[in-house]
Amino acid sequence: MTKKEFEQWQQPGKDGLYSLVRRDQDGNLKLVPYSEAYKSDLEKAAEILRQASELAEDEQFANYLSMRADALLSDDFRPSDMAWMDMKDNEIDVVIGPIENYEDQLFAYRTAYESYVLLKDMEWSEKLAKFAAFLPELQKGLPVDDKYKSEVPGTDSDLNAYDVVFYAGHSNAGSKTIAINLPNDEEVQLAKGTRRLQLKNAMRAKFDKILVPISEVLIAEDQRQHITFPAFFSNTMFHEVAHGLGIKKTVTDGSNVRQALKETSSALEEGKADILGLYMVTRLHEKGEIEEGELMDNYVTFLASIFRSVRFGAASAHGKANMMRFNYFKEQGAFTRDPETGQYSVDFDKMQEAMTSLSNLILTIQGDGDYEKSKELLDSKGVVGAELQADLDRLSDADIPVDVTFIQGKEVLELK
Repeated sequence: MTKKEFEQWQQPGKDGLYSLVRRDQDGNLKLVPYSEAYKSDLEKAAEILRQASELAEDEQFANYLSMRADALLSDDFRPSDMAWMDMKDNEIDVVIGPIENYEDQLFAYRTAYESYVLLKDMEWSEKLAKFAAFLPELQKGLPVDDKYKSEVPGTDSDLNAYDVVFYAGHSNAGSKTIAINLPNDEEVQLAKGTRRLQLKNAMRAKFDKILVPISEVLIAEDQRQHITFPAFFSNTMFHEVAHGLGIKKTVTDGSNVRQALKETSSALEEGKADILGLYMVTRLHEKGEIEEGELMDNYVTFLASIFRSVRFGAASAHGKANMMRFNYFKEQGAFTRDPETGQYSVDFDKMQEAMTSLSNLILTIQGDGDYEKSKELLDSKGVVGAELQADLDRLSDADIPVDVTFIQGKEVLELK
């Protein structure tokens, strides 16, 4: 099927999240709902979720599991998403269903199934709870015209820390997630906000095994003391928070930004979350709300993290977003590279200027639903130049892994 054939197809719901596009016996395009295409597997999954709901001690969690079982069989996920947002006290959590659309390389419409099993870290979660309250204030302060920040983010959003005990499906394919910001449904986000789940044990593994070794190769020696786990944690956390900022509906015709920007939407949204996350960290440091460490820790750790994420490649929305930002920052002088050592140093003031101007650019493109400008930005800057590639090759030569993999399953959990 060509893009042109799809775009000319007069079919309601063709850009939906939960259907396959197939051909009928006459060769015409048709939609097949996920609940029909995967019926036998989904019936098994739903039955297991219902059994789990009967074992759950937390009433809201039990309700969510039961509703999610129904959703798997109906493709109507909004009610269970709302129920998931209402859960506050459960120490065990399960994320399951067709959720992320990164795998749809054609239009970024279709979602892929995944699941996580999580244990809440109550002590860390308590530390993070206060930051969600700042969302409306931070939205108002975004460096963009008022019309691009007119939406009010839901204040029911919460921030919590978890340890992951199991990943499956999309979440366990390719680069491994270290934080979750859900639900993706724009209507739920506007009504209730989102939940941001920081996956602390996965994050710690990537910091120790990948980010620190990268910094020893590519970050100037006199700035390496600024590579810290608290900075990595807060940069990642505010990336997820920043997904809730900006605009979900275009200012031009009120359509969803995701649909207006088609296949560029995921990479641009990840780029927005990265840069606005850094913007939020900066503002909260200035307000004295982040007391641990100094702002330079966040900036240097942010630069080192770009090298980590670029290695996921252009097929990854996160990888492409990082390439785009690396090249933009380079043009703006946000960092310098010593030609003798091949090591990078952050310029504090220019980093702030580049952060502000890139935030404005991305928010404006999203608000305008400007597909052509989004495509041009990602095509021109979402590339790895020869110098950067040579530096990335040095990381491979040093045997620094691109990502972690998980040893997991019933045996590891000592379950039968």
